[in-house]
Amino acid sequence: MHMADALLSPAVGGTMWAVTAGVTAYSAKKLKESGDDPKVPLMGVLGAFIFAAQMINISIPATGSSGHIGGGMILAILLGPYAAFIVLASVLSVQALFFADGGLLALGCNVFNLAFFPCFLAYPLIYRPIAGRNPSNLKILAGSVVSVVAALQLGAFSVVLETLASGITDLPFKTFLLLMQPIHLAIGLVEGVITAAVVSYVWKARPEVIEAVQGVAPSGAVSLKKVIVFFVAAAVITGGILSWFASSFPDGLEWAIEKTSGREELEAPEGGIHSALALLQERFSFLPDYGFREPGATDEVEAEGAAQEQSVMDPGTSVSGLVGGAIVFLLSAGVGLILRKAAAGSR
Repeated sequence: MHMADALLSPAVGGTMWAVTAGVTAYSAKKLKESGDDPKVPLMGVLGAFIFAAQMINISIPATGSSGHIGGGMILAILLGPYAAFIVLASVLSVQALFFADGGLLALGCNVFNLAFFPCFLAYPLIYRPIAGRNPSNLKILAGSVVSVVAALQLGAFSVVLETLASGITDLPFKTFLLLMQPIHLAIGLVEGVITAAVVSYVWKARPEVIEAVQGVAPSGAVSLKKVIVFFVAAAVITGGILSWFASSFPDGLEWAIEKTSGREELEAPEGGIHSALALLQERFSFLPDYGFREPGATDEVEAEGAAQEQSVMDPGTSVSGLVGGAIVFLLSAGVGLILRKAAAGSR
C-alpha cells in the first residue's frame, strides 16, 4: 500500500508530511518520557525484521494481486504504539530513500496510512480489549486478525481520500474505493494470521515483553536475548533468502489502480516538486526496486491463459534485504538510544 507521488498533489503530500512529522515528534516525546531502556535493541531487530518481511508479497488467490504485511500491529503489540510508530516510520523512510519503494512526496501519507491506524487506533481500541491482560493463543489470533483488518481498511480508505483530495488523477472515487477495500480485506486476513503467529511466539518465549507494553509488569531487567536472536535470524533468512520467492503480481494498491484506470502505472506531473523529488530519489536509491537494476524494471512473468509466477534467485534482492535491514536496525535502534540518553540527561 505504498503510494507513489503520481497520486498526490504537493498540497496533500505536504500536509500529510506535516501531520506525520507531528505524530512522530509526539511519539518521540512519549518514548523519551518512558525511559524504557530494554526497548532499544528490540526496536532495532524488529525494524529489520519488518523491513525484510515487507519485501515478500504473497499472492491473493483468484485475484491476480498480492499483498505484504504492513507490520504495524506486530510492532505496536511488542513495542507499544509510540516506539512502533517511530520504527515503522524508519522502515518506510529507508524504503523510499534508498530503494525507491514509495514516493518521497508520498512518504508522509505512507507513514500515516501504515503506522497511525494500527498504532493509535487498532491496537488500543481493538487488540487490547480482545486479547486482554491474560492473552491466550485464541485471544491473540482473534485480536490480531480483527485489528489488522480494521487498520488496513482504514489505511486503504485513507489512500482513496488522499488521492481524491489531490485531484491530479482521473481515478473515479467509487470504483477505486470498491476495489481497494475488498482486496485489502483479503490482505488483512493473511497479515492477521502472521501477526498472531509472531506475537504468540514472543508470548511463549518472553511474556514479559508484552506484559510490559500493557503495563501489567515493569520492563525491568528482562533478558531479551532469545527474542532478539530469533528476530535477527528471521530478518536475515527473510531478507536474504525468502525474498527471492515474493509474488510478482502487483500489490493491492497497484492492482486497484490498474483495474480502475486500465494502466499499470500512472504518470506523475512533469516539472515542479514531482520532478525534483523524483530526481532526488533516483540519486539516493542505490538498490532501486530491491535489486541490481534500473528503477521501474520488473521481473518478467510469463502468462498463458492464467498468470504464471516466476521466482528468481537474485543476488540483488538478497543484498537489498540484508543491507536494508541493517540500515533500519541502525536507524531504529539509534533513535531509541538517542531518546534514552536524552531522557537520562533530563533527569
